Amino acid sequence: MRKYIAFFRLRFSVGLQYRAAAAAGVVTQFVWGAMEILMFRAFYRSQPQAFPMTFQATCSYVWMQQAFLALFMAWMMENEIFDSIINGNIVYELCRPIKIYHMWFARSLANRFSKALLRCIPILLTAVLLPSPFGLMLPKDFSSFLLFILTMLLGVGVTVAFCMLVYMISFFTISPDGVRLAAVSIVEFFSGGVIPLPFFPDHVRKILELLPFASMQNVPLRIYSGDLSGTSMYHAIILQIFWLTLLICAGKILDTLAMKKITVQGG
Repeated sequence: MRKYIAFFRLRFSVGLQYRAAAAAGVVTQFVWGAMEILMFRAFYRSQPQAFPMTFQATCSYVWMQQAFLALFMAWMMENEIFDSIINGNIVYELCRPIKIYHMWFARSLANRFSKALLRCIPILLTAVLLPSPFGLMLPKDFSSFLLFILTMLLGVGVTVAFCMLVYMISFFTISPDGVRLAAVSIVEFFSGGVIPLPFFPDHVRKILELLPFASMQNVPLRIYSGDLSGTSMYHAIILQIFWLTLLICAGKILDTLAMKKITVQGG
């Protein structure tokens, strides 16, 4: 365990060095969040009673989504990992007394947390200062905030575990681009990254909430905005734990199969 913590710390430290990229990302995400809110505002003004979330809750959802974008976006996978699979540099990793799956999992977590740490604070501070209802509202109580933190950590775990499946499947393909593109598109849409899941028709939403993608950003962001509470909230947390366990087990199985059949050109 200590060696994987060391990988986490090393990758986290490296990620904190990209401050210029983080500053550009903050500007981009703030502008994108403002555009989303203005778009939702136009819909809310036309039919204010037709939406499942209040406008203020939707604004909070959008700002939290932008602040913690690095934690939940599937497209923030590491190119270095894909390159090592394609060009054969994976052999250097195999020479180490470590498990590839565990090392990449730790690296992916560190990469996401370092990027989120640099970007979230400016966005959150700015969003809190915006006038109501366009700004970020505070959670209704301390217990809701604690549940938000818990579900956010679980959501990041589910996201990374799903990305690990993409890495492992790449061992069995000529090029990982197709698998990566399909995975990113699916996660982006079905996790609530484009449209919050409560905005889907009820019969569709009930199905989507059972999928692993709903256990990513959907649960913590809705808990923070006050849209998810009570029994439904606890069911969602149980599903997060279930999908995290299942995806990790599936990833380890694929890792075992990949390590048995891995072929490096010239070796």
